[in-house]
Amino acid sequence: MEYELNLIVIVALVSAGLISGFINTLAGGGSMLSLPALMLVGMPPEIANATNRVAVLLQSITGMAGFNKHGALDQGAIAPILVPTLVGALVGALIASYLPSVVLKPVLLGSMVLMALVMLFKPATIIPDSDTTPYTFAERPAAWMGMFIAGLYGGFVQAGVGFILIAALAGGLRYDLVRTNALKNVCTAALSVVALGVFIARDQVLWVPGLTLAAGSVVGAHLSVKFAIKASQRTLKWILLVMVLIACGAAMFSG
Repeated sequence: MEYELNLIVIVALVSAGLISGFINTLAGGGSMLSLPALMLVGMPPEIANATNRVAVLLQSITGMAGFNKHGALDQGAIAPILVPTLVGALVGALIASYLPSVVLKPVLLGSMVLMALVMLFKPATIIPDSDTTPYTFAERPAAWMGMFIAGLYGGFVQAGVGFILIAALAGGLRYDLVRTNALKNVCTAALSVVALGVFIARDQVLWVPGLTLAAGSVVGAHLSVKFAIKASQRTLKWILLVMVLIACGAAMFSG
């Protein structure tokens, strides 16, 4: 397909990528900025969605490596967490092949509203203290289902999956927000590999604008990790709450 790519568009994509990469690594909802930026280039929504996964994958890898460098990535938890996440993603992808993604809009909105209310009135339910010892699936089997649901949602549709993963990792397994974001980036990277493979096979990825967006996203993710490591849990909590509320508004008023 034809699309416009000049200096102004390149600057816009890199800028959108930088901001979305920072937001996605720290909380979630960055695709609310990167997807419209890609569509402004002239891409139809399905092509923009596929192309956006290039940036999501590279920013997730950058975030994962950054958190690991600072000792915030629980490497022993990666394999157990990826099993239900990827099983859910496979089921979600299969469902998506039969049902339109608009079906999940009420689910996303309901989840975001519930998450915002819990964070306002019972924040410890989702956001444990930084010295909290996380659970394993053996200690909290219900958390396995939480990760499965997060993966199912991610396999179905990308938008908002970061928030669902945070709820499952912090609320279910009781990781603090820094370690939650580290593991969230692992899950997002794995989900993106699966999704991107499908989109590449269907020839829906436009590499030049995708990599242009990704260039900004990688820088944004790098800066986000540095910020997250130094920030307090309280600061991270309020950033997450603001992004959840913005996502609620976007889901409520989008067409």
